[in-house]
Amino acid sequence: MPNQRRHRRIEYPPMVDGFKPVGVKMRNIDKVVLLFEEYESIRLIDYENMNQEEAAGHMNISRPTFTRVYKKARKTIAKALVEGKAIIIGGGTYISENYWARCKKCSRLATSPTPLKNCPHCHSSELNNIHQPD
Repeated sequence: MPNQRRHRRIEYPPMVDGFKPVGVKMRNIDKVVLLFEEYESIRLIDYENMNQEEAAGHMNISRPTFTRVYKKARKTIAKALVEGKAIIIGGGTYISENYWARCKKCSRLATSPTPLKNCPHCHSSELNNIHQPD
């Protein structure tokens, strides 16, 4: 019997919702999805310069599971680059201790340990909640 799937811990959400090839309208291109935990694996290894053991501990998963997540993330990004597809970041099996919201006015991302009522950047009350801790 397989182990119960653990939620992967995400510390910081991505600053953007995705990427697209320059000069091509979004409606004219195919898309690939990079899950939040895949994004986090890329952030920890390639941006924060952690090794896989440290990154796995940070995400609260085993090192072999981390390796699978990281490999899938790299494959997704490579497919987008080689085939000219847009990358949409979202979804997955994850937890975070913070609330995440994107401001509808200034489009900036905000995180907070408490629910956000106003954008900390432009003070607008028009927020799109992305994630709430469980």
